[in-house]
Amino acid sequence: MSEHINSLVSTEWLAANLDAPDLIILDASRHLPAANRDPIAEFEADHIPGSRFLDLANLTDTASPVPQALPNAAQLAQQLARLGVQMDHRIVLYDDSAVKTAARAWFMLIAHGIENVAILDGGLAKWRGEGRALETGQAEFAAAAVGTLAEAQGLRFKADILANLESKEEQVLDARAADRVFGNGIDPVHGGENGRIPGSCNLPFGQAFNGDGTYKSADDLRTAFEGAGIDLSKPIVTSCGSGVTASVLLFALHLIGKYDIALYDGSWAEWSADPATPKQQGPQ
Repeated sequence: MSEHINSLVSTEWLAANLDAPDLIILDASRHLPAANRDPIAEFEADHIPGSRFLDLANLTDTASPVPQALPNAAQLAQQLARLGVQMDHRIVLYDDSAVKTAARAWFMLIAHGIENVAILDGGLAKWRGEGRALETGQAEFAAAAVGTLAEAQGLRFKADILANLESKEEQVLDARAADRVFGNGIDPVHGGENGRIPGSCNLPFGQAFNGDGTYKSADDLRTAFEGAGIDLSKPIVTSCGSGVTASVLLFALHLIGKYDIALYDGSWAEWSADPATPKQQGPQ
């Protein structure tokens, strides 16, 4: 059985452990359409040695009514098996994405019961900036038998968020930029009107990071959450445009030891598209 990996690992740690036989490195890069980037082509051009391309963009449950829903357990198990990932592996995720998609992959794995998972602090940009080794192409590796995964936990659906408007048992924290949350007009990323779920707080996901793309210290993260109006003693549901950057806030909460947290996977893309859901616009 592998030793447990820290949830956040440094480039120095990864460089020293690249050849560990129980370590799997997955490139979880995914980009917004406006970025006009091809993550597979970029992976083949250069990646951390030994890493495998997760193909996060195709890990969605297209049968779900939720836009860009997390994959179901069978879908995820099939992809991990294809990549040669076994349940006793330690997994390190990284990305080269402006929307920090390694956090989405982290939540996806954790939600399905895969716990020995870490994110590379600073991602590929930091690794590359330090002049560390890179390789090209895609390596050959043997497929694995992953077995049956648990169905995802820690999710909230539109009905849950509607019920929470009355009960207020969970705080809703939106990870989008403030102009999309508090502004009027059209959402520049996903279309539809800008706005927010009534009563939600806002902490743009970029505020979880230092200037070099590494996560802020636990103390600074706590300060950021509290500054956004969050009571860290109470449960939190994160939201964003489509469930990606909301995962960054979930990971940041995890780093400060906050575990009564959940993801509204449909997020604003689902909420704003339904004329029956209440919406709040303009300043607080």
